[in-house]
Amino acid sequence: LFMVSRMSPIYELSTTALSVIMVVGAITALFMGFLGTIQNDIKRVVAYSTLSQLGYMTVALGVSAYSIAMFHVMTHAFFKALLFLAAGSAIIGMHHDQDMRHMGNLKKYMPITWLTMLLGNLALIGTPFFSGFYSKDSIIEAVHFSNLPGSGFAYFAVLASVFVTAFYAFRQYFMVFHGKEKWRELPEHHDDHHHDDGHHHGLGKNDNPHESPWVVTLPLILLAIPSVLIGYIAIEPMLYGDFFKDVIYVNHEAHPVMAKMAEAFHGPLAMVSHSLHTPVLYLAIAGVVTAWLLYVKAPNLPAKIAAAFKPVYTLLDNKYYLDVIYFNVFAKGSRALGNFFWKVGDTAIIDNGIVNGSAKAVGAIAAQVRKMQTGFIYTYAAAMVFGVLVLIVAFFWGLWFQ
Repeated sequence: LFMVSRMSPIYELSTTALSVIMVVGAITALFMGFLGTIQNDIKRVVAYSTLSQLGYMTVALGVSAYSIAMFHVMTHAFFKALLFLAAGSAIIGMHHDQDMRHMGNLKKYMPITWLTMLLGNLALIGTPFFSGFYSKDSIIEAVHFSNLPGSGFAYFAVLASVFVTAFYAFRQYFMVFHGKEKWRELPEHHDDHHHDDGHHHGLGKNDNPHESPWVVTLPLILLAIPSVLIGYIAIEPMLYGDFFKDVIYVNHEAHPVMAKMAEAFHGPLAMVSHSLHTPVLYLAIAGVVTAWLLYVKAPNLPAKIAAAFKPVYTLLDNKYYLDVIYFNVFAKGSRALGNFFWKVGDTAIIDNGIVNGSAKAVGAIAAQVRKMQTGFIYTYAAAMVFGVLVLIVAFFWGLWFQ
């Protein structure tokens, strides 16, 4: 992201390159978000969320909104660091069990983790006034203004991602902080992850989680503050001021997105009131409501849906089989190629052919020549006489035909 922004003068020369960047980003934003919806490890949800948000940033680069991409890198850094550390705090509270299916109702036991993680999730889904809202909405708006080939698809993808993001963020939130205290229903010492010291992971039936120590909670509080405020403060100087002057170059004639954005911008408050008239906010709300219905109101439904859409679930569970394809085609392919070069190129041709081959050829010739070196004086005498004879014949032959 940094590299493309810094190389904006080069990327501005190619509409094709920008179009490819935008479409790849749009696919990433949506399809990595889908993966987040089926994860059960609390940190994996946050990890796929990051990949999805990287897709958003890439889309912004594609529509020549480099400053918005870097703005989102910055706001996202705060709330995503907060979410990762809050997830870590929840894991500590759960005695190192990361499975969200074993959590529930943690807000009762871990109020600071609960509140800060809620603020992080609200920023992530683009709640008005939160930092994520300003950068994410700006990206969606920028794609809307774009006329690159594929911008229609990209606009659809980033809008759909708003719903998906809100869904997986609050799926995680409700599974962890609301509902039944599910570790109480687990068989004693349910977790297979033994440590070398023989200690079990996870809470027992009668254990209660507890708030993490201040070394964990203080950073959460310190990250929650900018997660709420930084967008409101930074949007104007970063996107419409001189913050990136002489750092980012945009050809406004060819790619007028940022010019249109600047025209439409009337301050952070106007942006919030404008969001009430766009589908973005309502998609986010719909995602939260869907998560609430599925994980609070009807917690037995997700399993049924997964069973009904088994092929889809399997595809997502295997991460679209991309790792399998990558491993079997690229990793194994390059190993096979390496093996071929080693066995055929190195061993057969170079070692056996050229190096050993030349040595063997010299040896073979020498073996034949050696037979003439008998060491008997009459052999050498005979050879000399024969040689003289040949010379005489040659001499007279030459005279004869002159």
